[in-house]
Amino acid sequence: MSTFESNQATLFERLLKPHMQRLYRLAYRLTHSKPEAEDLFQDVLTKVFTRLDEIAELKDPGPWLSRVLYNQFVDNHRRYARQRLYKVDEGQLPGRSVETLPGNLDSSSDSERLHDIRSLEAALDRLSDEHRTVVLLHDAEGYKLEEIHQITGDPLGTIKSRLHRARARLRELLESEEPFAGRQRVS
Repeated sequence: MSTFESNQATLFERLLKPHMQRLYRLAYRLTHSKPEAEDLFQDVLTKVFTRLDEIAELKDPGPWLSRVLYNQFVDNHRRYARQRLYKVDEGQLPGRSVETLPGNLDSSSDSERLHDIRSLEAALDRLSDEHRTVVLLHDAEGYKLEEIHQITGDPLGTIKSRLHRARARLRELLESEEPFAGRQRVS
């Protein structure tokens, strides 16, 4: 490895390492799939490697990197939306389902928690892409509204409106389910 390549690798690690977990988590939340998240994450890292000088000039590269990841996700989503998909039942896939993962799910609190997680995921899946993205970025990942504006490029008012509507729709979807009915809302 040449000195230039070694310096680039060091710069890459110094600039991106603090953001890698958050970027991967965002990729996973957007794709809902570990293999797709890994592919998206790798595509983004490959893309930004050629722009290290630009990243070094940024005060906080986190929102910029998230925007690159989001834009790559949107591009991939549009490309794959034009392809024909075939439904495959979980039983036809090699590997294990959530129920067969190691761990003690015998206790009622664990099975209840697993049910709550599945209900929330199902409710999130029923949101539009725009609403799901905003609520995940803000509520799950902790991005501020201004950072979401930088990531998505959408106007701040639109983001506020989508976040409000997404939360209202999630509340409606979750309250209509039996286990969530009658529970107190946590503020």
